[in-house]
Amino acid sequence: MIKSLHIENYALISQTDIQFGEGFAAITGETGAGKSIMLGAMGLLLGQRADAQVLADSERKCIVEAEFDVEGLGLEPLFDEYDADYDNTLVLRREILPSAKSRAFVNDSPASLQFLKELAPHILDIHSQHQTLTLTDGRFQTELVDSFGISGTLQQYRSCYERYSALKHQLEQLTAQDASNAKELDYNRHLFEELSAARLDAGEQQPLEDEARLLEHTGSIREALGQMSALCDGNDSGDGAIPRLVASRSSLAQVSSMHPDIETIYARLDSSIIELQDILSDAGSLAERLDFSPERQAEVTERLDLIYRLEKKHRVDTVGQLLDIQHELEAKINAADGLDEQIREVMEQVDEAFAAMQEAADRLTASRRKGGDQLMSLLPPVLAQLGMATARVIVDISPAAGYGPHGHDRVELLFNANQGGSPRPLGQVASGGELSRLMLAVKSVVTTRTL
Repeated sequence: MIKSLHIENYALISQTDIQFGEGFAAITGETGAGKSIMLGAMGLLLGQRADAQVLADSERKCIVEAEFDVEGLGLEPLFDEYDADYDNTLVLRREILPSAKSRAFVNDSPASLQFLKELAPHILDIHSQHQTLTLTDGRFQTELVDSFGISGTLQQYRSCYERYSALKHQLEQLTAQDASNAKELDYNRHLFEELSAARLDAGEQQPLEDEARLLEHTGSIREALGQMSALCDGNDSGDGAIPRLVASRSSLAQVSSMHPDIETIYARLDSSIIELQDILSDAGSLAERLDFSPERQAEVTERLDLIYRLEKKHRVDTVGQLLDIQHELEAKINAADGLDEQIREVMEQVDEAFAAMQEAADRLTASRRKGGDQLMSLLPPVLAQLGMATARVIVDISPAAGYGPHGHDRVELLFNANQGGSPRPLGQVASGGELSRLMLAVKSVVTTRTL
């Protein structure tokens, strides 16, 4: 409750001090007397924006100070939050300097404007004729009904609504991702199946290339081995290298005992003959093993053509790199399959969350109906005191088009000022004066109920 108000150097007010007693106080005056100016000064105590143009004397600062009795309002936690000293008597002061800078004080200690804004709804409510338009707003009407003890039910619904909204958003994202991936998935699956069907082996390319080269030159190799054998062996003609070396060895055998170096030469020649005979034997065996097969050559060529084609297609150089791509494609396909499963799981969660939200919305509707009944029972006596004894206010609650953060209800205040008429939407039938008195009645019942 406000106890006193001091205004100094504000607009038309040079200085005034007003003391408020207990109970109802009225300030009256003709148009232009300064009633609205006084309310504007009090707005500074609520954290409203300061303007140096309100200074009556631009050389002096403006001061607005008010004293309130706040005992029993439960403001101690708010003071603790802002590290301010609490007292049952609250003194707010706002100063506007000629430089247009503004200062605020709570119980003579510097305070932020945010602190004043947080204190404002607990200590002062300025009721103006323009504010009555709020009464016709559907959102305000819903919040008015919700002020009648349904905070727990509303919080439960909002928790369900937020979970449903989050899951629905997640499902939309997954579905969009799945749609954008569909074309790519088909292509990836085609590439993977092509590589998988090739049955690639990381170590096969080099042996195949070696074998292909051998098969291509088998005839030339066998011909070269045959010529070497003929030149070395002489085909029993005695003209070959080996028969000549054997004859040479026989010549040296006759004189090897005559000089030690000749004996060494003889031994080396003998070893060479033996090594050359082994070479001929190995060459003969190799020639026998070289069997040209057109079928095998075609098979190797076809396999290498497949490998080369896949390497060119994927722009790599080895079978190992092709296998890496195959594994990557398999991972993408598995991830896409996992996305399908994830979508199914999230769809089930969305259905469950929607059912839970529906139940919570039904409970919220039931609570709102009780709150609406309380509001309708409390308003008539207050309206009668304001000269509207025949006025009726009906809280109409009907299903909304969809579910939103405030439930599934469309709350509307219906009003009829005269006896015998039918209640209609408040904004369509109430006059400015009726709206003002109705807003005052609403504030009275809400304030009385919360005290």
